[in-house]
Parts: sequence; structure tokens; C-alpha cells
Amino acid sequence: MNVEIRRLRPDDDALVMPVAEGVFDEPIRPDRLAAYLASPGHFMIVAIIDEIVVGQCAAVIHRHPDKASELYIDEVGVAPPFQRQGIARKMLDAMFEIGREHGCEEAWVGTEPDNGPARAVYEALNEPHGPAEEFVMYAYRLSRPAEEPPPTSS
Repeated sequence: MNVEIRRLRPDDDALVMPVAEGVFDEPIRPDRLAAYLASPGHFMIVAIIDEIVVGQCAAVIHRHPDKASELYIDEVGVAPPFQRQGIARKMLDAMFEIGREHGCEEAWVGTEPDNGPARAVYEALNEPHGPAEEFVMYAYRLSRPAEEPPPTSS
């Protein structure tokens, strides 16, 4: 199996390549992909086999006023038939190199506590600083779905 690991650039038209099911959470929207790739500090790596995208890794540089920049790996996805073949690790290694090129001193990624396959990959990578950290995450909806009217005042 010949896997090409490629960094997408703003002028890449990734949508002309077929994408295997399960690589992304939702269908790719061309406007969102273009905006993502054009945004400074946003990076995407894809894994391609036989001209089909079978994996993706997305990250952003998280800058701080009081400490060194970090590379936040936001997404890692590999199509189910291609999992457990080292593709995620190859994409993460390529993303770590991008972080180093941009002066990041640390990279971090999170996953669900019960996601055993992802945790196995992350724990095997480049001697992490220590065991996985426990944290609580909160998500907030910033926009209403189109069909939901705004609240009215009485």
C-alpha cells in the first residue's frame, strides 16, 4: 500500500479528489475548506491512496501572550478500512514537523476517554510529557439553527 502524505495549501483543490467515507465528520464544503486553508496558522495534512483521500489531520497554532506557541491538533480522521495501518501516525509526524517549523514548543491533541484506538496512537507517539491529562470540556452554541426563531421578549 503506497500512502502519500501531503500538506494542503490554499491553492490546492482537495475537492477534486474523492474522499473515503469516515475521513471527515461531515461532507466537505468548498467555502469552508478554502477559508480554512487561507487562514494563517491553520494546517491540514491528508493521506492519499490511489488518488482517494483516506485520512486527514487538521491543526492550528495556538498563540499565547504569556507562553510559547502550541500546535493544537484539532482533528485526526482515517477511513475505517485504512485504520491501524500507521496512517494516523504518519500524518501526525508530518503535522509535528509543521509545528516545529513555526516555532511551536509543544503540540497537543484530545480524544474521548473511551476511544481506545486513538489513545493507542497518541500514547505511542514521541514520548509524550506524561500520561494523558484529564480535563472537562464545555461546548457552547454561538448560532441558532436556521429553523429556530430568536427568543422574543415579553
